[in-house]
Amino acid sequence: MSTDKGKGSRFFRKMRDKYRLVVLNDQTFEERASVRLSRFNVYIIAGSVFFVLTIFIFAVIAFTPIKQYIPGYGDVSVRRNLIKLRLETDSLQNMVRQQELWILNARNVLAGNDTLDLDTSGFVTQAPKYDSIRLDEVPAADRLLREELEKEDDYALIFSPDDKVDKPESLSNLKLFPPLLGIVSASFDPLKGHYGTDIVAKEKESIKTILNGTVIMADWTVETGYVIAIQHEHDLVSIYKHNSVLLKKVGTFVKTGEAIAIIGNSGEQTTGPHLHFELWRNGVPVNPESYIVF
Repeated sequence: MSTDKGKGSRFFRKMRDKYRLVVLNDQTFEERASVRLSRFNVYIIAGSVFFVLTIFIFAVIAFTPIKQYIPGYGDVSVRRNLIKLRLETDSLQNMVRQQELWILNARNVLAGNDTLDLDTSGFVTQAPKYDSIRLDEVPAADRLLREELEKEDDYALIFSPDDKVDKPESLSNLKLFPPLLGIVSASFDPLKGHYGTDIVAKEKESIKTILNGTVIMADWTVETGYVIAIQHEHDLVSIYKHNSVLLKKVGTFVKTGEAIAIIGNSGEQTTGPHLHFELWRNGVPVNPESYIVF
């Protein structure tokens, strides 16, 4: 035990022993500089220099472009751009799904079929069949609220009892209001793919609905510009294309002769300000000039 203590005391004495580092002129042996040090001081200085040098190297690598040249160390900006591109790609995919759903629903509406819905996962699913709901299990308060909402004009494809008329065998029994008074520049010609009538009129003329109904479409397309479509009674749908401004939104109930848009020249398939008017019944286009005087 005494031997170990003696070795320890000798070690600490050596650590505290003072030494002098002298710088001499090699020719004249003149003392130019001297430093008084101990082993402990040398260890402290060497450790401090190593610590400072380590911090400096770490800072240079972490905060300068040099880190890009270290194998396995990715560029932060590249990862950020990849994440941004991934988010934009997801957004574009959702937009494409919604546009495909919209086109499919428009076809179903014109054909008189059921519409489709888009679930939370982004897949197109069949719309729920509300006819299967058992009303005898619904509370009385909910039934009263449902009846009250069904009587509302806006956001419902129904009509009040006062507006109900017997379903006509022909459209000639309906009094259809002309959407626009002007000159017919192109007539109905399904063989050439022209499923409506083109009417030319003055600029800023208002487009009016031909019959009571609910707006089922109010959007912009590349080919036909601003388009608005209205669902009427008797499985009748009227479509108004190439407008400059739309005055109604989807779900709005409009009355006969009410302004719904302004004549325009929007879309690629147009050569001047006019209205392209289409009339569909049971998913089949009919000649508007057979029932409306423009």
